[in-house]
Amino acid sequence: MDADSKTLAGVDPAALAEIAPALQSVVDSGDLSGAVTLVWRKGEEVAFDAVGMRDIAAGKPMTRDTLFRIMSMTKPITSVAALMLMEEGKLKLDDPITKWAPEFAGKTVLKNPEGPVDETYPSPRDITIEDLMTHRSGIAYGFTSIGPIGHAYDKVLGDIPSYLHGAKSVDAWMEALGSLPLSYPPGDRFHYGHSTDVLGFIVGRIAGTSFRDFLMQRILGPLGMVDTDFWIPPEKRDRAAQVYRMKTDQSGIEVVPHADRDSPPDYCGGGGGLISTADDYLKFVRMLLNNGELDGTRYLKPETVQLMQTNRLTDAQRQIPFMGIPFWMGQGFGLGLSVITDAEKQAWMGPGTNGAFSWPGAYGTWWRADPQEEMILIYLIQNAMQLSPGAAAALATGQRMGARMALPMFQSAAYKAIGR
Repeated sequence: MDADSKTLAGVDPAALAEIAPALQSVVDSGDLSGAVTLVWRKGEEVAFDAVGMRDIAAGKPMTRDTLFRIMSMTKPITSVAALMLMEEGKLKLDDPITKWAPEFAGKTVLKNPEGPVDETYPSPRDITIEDLMTHRSGIAYGFTSIGPIGHAYDKVLGDIPSYLHGAKSVDAWMEALGSLPLSYPPGDRFHYGHSTDVLGFIVGRIAGTSFRDFLMQRILGPLGMVDTDFWIPPEKRDRAAQVYRMKTDQSGIEVVPHADRDSPPDYCGGGGGLISTADDYLKFVRMLLNNGELDGTRYLKPETVQLMQTNRLTDAQRQIPFMGIPFWMGQGFGLGLSVITDAEKQAWMGPGTNGAFSWPGAYGTWWRADPQEEMILIYLIQNAMQLSPGAAAALATGQRMGARMALPMFQSAAYKAIGR
């Protein structure tokens, strides 16, 4: 877009021009391999930048069509799929999930969430669809757990890379997860975990198809998200960004291996399995920002999209730290999305306005839709965080901070460009 068009969209080209040099400085420091960023405002793309390398050893640069493992950015897509079925009358938010997932009948709850796995009491009620969509099911991740239950998750399910590679079938994975006690009683608190994976497989069971097929037929295909899938076909592998992490001695970054598959896995996790591009994900976010419709096709009713963007956590639940920080200060969580409730108080997701909504991914990917500003920001990197038991509690400390500074740089430049 030229400078005149940017002016019409209400942005300052000089501020947007700061994005690439800022991100390049982090790449040059050795903390980040590269990044792809996009700023869209008032119906127009106003900035696109690709800096650094998608594969350092091979000398392949980041490009517009680079494929990224978007991890938990998968979750909002899964939530939309479930809400489509809700609009069709095939599920309700207060439905117990045992209607479709008998593996979760008769659940028990840990007496102490950091205590022995065999010291439990009967769950006071069944998990509901809303519990899954708001992460108040009591289902955890190993890396969001402290104590024996975290190691139990890794033992029973395998580590996250292994199950993302389809080490288990859907039914075997659901049975394994169902064998573990809940960390907290359903509805008690936001506790990040495999809830959205379970939700996705329930979507498939209700629809009578695989979860992947449902997404392809109802969301990804119609939106034209041609590069978004749970695997990378051989002809696209050259475009895939390597995943990197900080070495244990903090001396630089190294590759985190991800095995290629010859076909889509049976396990297509709605909590973090998708691979996508900036342009593909932009289409999905534009649909949400436009109240459930894009290019003449309606995916959700406006009132359903509003439900997604309305905080459902209680004041008491928002007092509980998330990822080791007071994340919910000025923020809430709706149906699969976080939302800014008080822009002056929230401090963890960069500048924004009340009503702006988002959800990030564990490899550093992030996006936001800001309805007040009619703006979308997309930020894609491949910088793996530690996902071992207990890691989430120390997210705000630990490894070299350079890579974590890149996102605030992008956010600040984008909002500076609109005078905020």
